[in-house]
Amino acid sequence: MKSSRFTLSRRALGAAAGATILALSLGACAATPGGPTDRPAGESTATGDPKNPFGVVEGSTVDSVIFDNANNVAFFDHVAPELQALHGVDLKVTPSTQIAQQVQPRFVAGNPPDLLHSAGSGSIPVASMLNDIEDLSAVTEAANLEGDPIADTLYPGVLDLAKYDDKLAAVNYSLNVHALWYSQSMFDKYGWEAPKTWDEAMALGAAAKQEGKYLFTWGKEASAYYLSLAIDTAVKEGGKDVLAELANLEADSWSQPEVQESFAALKEIVDAGYMMPGGAGTQFKAAQAQWSLKQEALMYPTGSWIEGEMGEEIADGFEMVGAPAPTITDDSALPYSAMRFAGGNRFVVPSDAANVAGAKETLRVMLSKDAATEFSRINKSLSVVKDTIPEDGFGSTALVSARDLLDASGEDAFAWDFTDAYPFGDDKTRIWNDFLSGNMDVPELTSEMQKLSDKIREDDSIVKIKVSK
Repeated sequence: MKSSRFTLSRRALGAAAGATILALSLGACAATPGGPTDRPAGESTATGDPKNPFGVVEGSTVDSVIFDNANNVAFFDHVAPELQALHGVDLKVTPSTQIAQQVQPRFVAGNPPDLLHSAGSGSIPVASMLNDIEDLSAVTEAANLEGDPIADTLYPGVLDLAKYDDKLAAVNYSLNVHALWYSQSMFDKYGWEAPKTWDEAMALGAAAKQEGKYLFTWGKEASAYYLSLAIDTAVKEGGKDVLAELANLEADSWSQPEVQESFAALKEIVDAGYMMPGGAGTQFKAAQAQWSLKQEALMYPTGSWIEGEMGEEIADGFEMVGAPAPTITDDSALPYSAMRFAGGNRFVVPSDAANVAGAKETLRVMLSKDAATEFSRINKSLSVVKDTIPEDGFGSTALVSARDLLDASGEDAFAWDFTDAYPFGDDKTRIWNDFLSGNMDVPELTSEMQKLSDKIREDDSIVKIKVSK
């Protein structure tokens, strides 16, 4: 029987190779790639040729299915000519907004795509595909197009986020920094600074109210961004043990003092009227516009994908930048500068694919510095490849800020994703809409979150993920 676990590890991330991070990575014990013993004609085989390490067949086709948005399609328009120039390989790109609905029948039929970008709300969890996808360690051990070992060019620690024991089941292509985003030009205008503690956040909320503005806003689909903010504060205040208890779904884990202090800090914001009302009935795109176009709210907690996601829906001269989650006290276990990071844009290679070698070669091209730089330029987002962001961040203040925040965080960067790994789903969204609307106090919030954890913990059909303290 397969078992799965999370491990909390201290790994290097950012500028210092010897630095350590607090990382939460999903793993599966004794996971063996599936697929038949007679491998497809396009099977990846080591060749010893650094220019064709997987033995891709000249003139073959790579069948890829990617999550559909304009930026992803534009990025693959950049990758395709490189593959054609290297090996005469054609990259067939099928955009989709319903990955699972479109691709799962192909797995069942035995003809999955060669390369799968499992992203978006309709994605397929990597853990559910473990026996049907390739170990991608050979990709990261290969040399990129510049001749450097790919693993040496990546932010250390990011590969752990897609490792299942010793199997690298996916490549996270983007790297997201979770922060409080705001307009530097607005803050400069009023002489404001990003709050380092929740007491300072209350003071900033009062200053915003005097100007007819709110500290925060939210959209109904994205209410759980504030759950993430609360967890980040609690982890920074109490350290990895706080995170381990939450991720292990332990009884009373939401009653930990640091979690309670974090919930209470947000409750003060809500009760003071510093949260823009009506979020539970507002689409998240409209909430973003309240913040970025109308500038009715000062700050928005989310990942560094936000600028690319919003596109043109940002006020001219906004100067978007991010700040770390506030701490409760000045002597928290992790410093104020500690940042949460997460991998995104996961790519997998099905073992039964017709052109496994071509899919791996596509990833090798994607992980070259030229391609990673183009991805960041198009998406205004960090990739997992280091040193690809120019000083001016392609004119993006948000991208420069994300890079600098991660570098400043250094050994204190941390990662977690248990609320996504487990089926908290729509329940957490409903609970946080109620809380942010002022319809739930901290004891009720704690009880509701604990019920969710308890339900998952007691459901024997859900494989549990053990986190080390």
